[in-house]
Amino acid sequence: MSSLELRHLRYLLAVADHGNFTRAAEALHISQPTLSQQIKQLERTVGAQLLDRTGRTVRLTDAGETYVHHARRALRELAAAERAVLDVADLSRGHLRLALTPTFTSYLIGPLVAELHARHPHITLNVREMAQDHIESGLLADDIDLGIAFHGPHLPGITATALFTETLSLVTGARRTDSREEPFSSRGRTDSRAEPLSVQDRTGSRTEPLSVRELMHRQLALLSGDFATRGHIDAYFAAHRVQPCIAVEANSIQALTEFVQRTRVATVLPDAIADDHPHLETVPLEPALPPRTVTLLRREDAYQSAATRAFTELTRQLVRTRGYTPA
Repeated sequence: MSSLELRHLRYLLAVADHGNFTRAAEALHISQPTLSQQIKQLERTVGAQLLDRTGRTVRLTDAGETYVHHARRALRELAAAERAVLDVADLSRGHLRLALTPTFTSYLIGPLVAELHARHPHITLNVREMAQDHIESGLLADDIDLGIAFHGPHLPGITATALFTETLSLVTGARRTDSREEPFSSRGRTDSRAEPLSVQDRTGSRTEPLSVRELMHRQLALLSGDFATRGHIDAYFAAHRVQPCIAVEANSIQALTEFVQRTRVATVLPDAIADDHPHLETVPLEPALPPRTVTLLRREDAYQSAATRAFTELTRQLVRTRGYTPA
């Protein structure tokens, strides 16, 4: 395929994605007349009208829909072929595009990246944090090599490999003898509902489970609704007919952990986050929150580079080393 034909494909995809010649030309950094001329040349070459220009927006014809489907696949396969040529089996160089849902940023990705860099310092890594549906779309579009998220249902064409089981609990600030923070939930109040939760101290004493119904009288700080973890928590409360008292919502786990460790407000997070934090403790709930299966996602027919294979094996080793519950 000549460079002219490749350019034709990219121009057609740009018009299809933007639905407008002007915006597509701007994105491609070419003039609109040049773009129109190139699309007409492509239509003459394939012998069919690919775009319907009669409406306010430019739309694909039936022939155009079919052609674009194959054009996207062809460009994706070409990009994979170029990466395969650059792939080096001895890992003296390489590149990995990784995406993960936000909670893993707080406890999993740090150790993984550190170990990858220690073993293979010449592999470059692009890490993106995004919602699971965007991860799967990115994998199918070949924008991402691997994703770390949760067990299905998954989009067709996505392969999921179970890594470990993630458990969630109530998380509070660790017991301190000289706390100088003014308790958020007790300002101006004297009733028993403002009392701090009982937590496990660092001596290893066991914490008694807390009934989920008691949480109706405890102020909570929770992740905002755009987190999959928040949906999991909301479903748990709904299943037990509990209306939680939500004092704070945040779209940052770091903000939640900072707030919780300095006040008597509690949160609900994966146990592994508190395990790695010196100023947080977990309190088991009764009944327990349903566990979630953490999975490694990839596109079913994707080329697996040496860097991808190395990261996959490293992830399995780290899960075993850190003692996460097997899936």
